[in-house]
Amino acid sequence: MAIRNIRIEGDPILRKISKKVPQITDRIKVLLDDMAETMYVADGVGLAAPQVGILKRVIVVDPRDEETGLVKLVNPEIIEADGEQIGVEGCLSIPEFNGTVKRPEHVKVKYLDEDGNEKIWDAHGFPAVVLSHEIDHLDGILFRDKYIDEVKYDVENA
Repeated sequence: MAIRNIRIEGDPILRKISKKVPQITDRIKVLLDDMAETMYVADGVGLAAPQVGILKRVIVVDPRDEETGLVKLVNPEIIEADGEQIGVEGCLSIPEFNGTVKRPEHVKVKYLDEDGNEKIWDAHGFPAVVLSHEIDHLDGILFRDKYIDEVKYDVENA
């Protein structure tokens, strides 16, 4: 596994639409592993392939809750969304910026796991936020496009 460079806002690749993965190859599995390692080293909860310069519909997420752990998703697609929640988000591609964003309270996501098995993830709360945020990256959307208010933190008293 390798740590990959995370692309920062302003890099044109972050605004492009990612291509569907036609077949899960060893290269895709290596990409998933590298993305997971990169996400953990950067202390993130999700990472999309465009953030490491690859225009493939691939994300990794770990909402760090008691139920989930690391999930690797190929060709994720939100097939159902409802409810509403507003919370603070950040992004590894937009360092030192946080903002409140409105997201669905619940999403149902269809995807392939790294072995090519079709799965459905029925996510609520924070996992729904993470999935929505990372799937947006696959369509060239950054959370800054959706934020309501910037959140400023007092680093000395945090």
